Amino acid sequence: MLPMHDVILRPDQQIVLDRFMNACQQDDRVIAAFLGGSYASGTSDAYSDLDINLITSDVSFDDFWDNRITFMRKLGEPAFMENFGTPNIVCYILDNGVEGDLVIGRESQFETIHTGPYRVLLDKKDILKGAVFNRRPPDPDDQIETLRRMITWFWHDWVHFTTALRRGQLWWAQGQLEMLRGYCISLLRLQNDFSDHEAGDEPYFKIEKAISVEQLSRLEATFGPLERRHLYQAGKVVAGMYKDLAPSLAHAHGISYPLNLEMVLMKRLEPID
Repeated sequence: MLPMHDVILRPDQQIVLDRFMNACQQDDRVIAAFLGGSYASGTSDAYSDLDINLITSDVSFDDFWDNRITFMRKLGEPAFMENFGTPNIVCYILDNGVEGDLVIGRESQFETIHTGPYRVLLDKKDILKGAVFNRRPPDPDDQIETLRRMITWFWHDWVHFTTALRRGQLWWAQGQLEMLRGYCISLLRLQNDFSDHEAGDEPYFKIEKAISVEQLSRLEATFGPLERRHLYQAGKVVAGMYKDLAPSLAHAHGISYPLNLEMVLMKRLEPID
């Protein structure tokens, strides 16, 4: 837990945070609230969003969640508000331009709603006193399945890439190239940290914090014009990077690497004159 005195928000964000604190104070369902994200960790910049968290009593959680838009309107009029299927996170953009996440937790399970540093805004029952929010590592079996799926699906999308290139369907080929590039980035993330939560789902998410620019430099040449020769060369680079990464990762985690499939499908990349 860190103090709030050294947190400097943009003026528009400070207005929203003040409204948030006031709304939480007046709402009997809310027992605690805290600031998360880069403002809590001291890594904020001019582009940081406002991540706010609150904890309700167990009996109030469902009612609060069902009426979350009413609460959000106390902070400002939402221009965008979506939970993307998650049961306790609201991604918001208010009409004054302030954006971020509102995370709602219940008292008996509040330790699961956040990771890392936080700044207490309100604590009616002292439940945040001494609380530590450690990020739970992903299930190792799930990560191995993620790796297995990427190793296999690379070749599935490689078939589409080479088919599109053969036909001269360059938009399709470009789209498939992006998917292949994403597999390589995810493999790099897993090579650096096998517990990386973003590998597979969001390979580019805060990528500069997960992978060094030097590790990524090999892929720079794969960005370029929608031109058949360039896509052919880019495909060779991506395939080469994949073949450097995937077999060793597969071996390290007990996955059978499809070497015969690689040999068959690499022949599909026909030279372009």
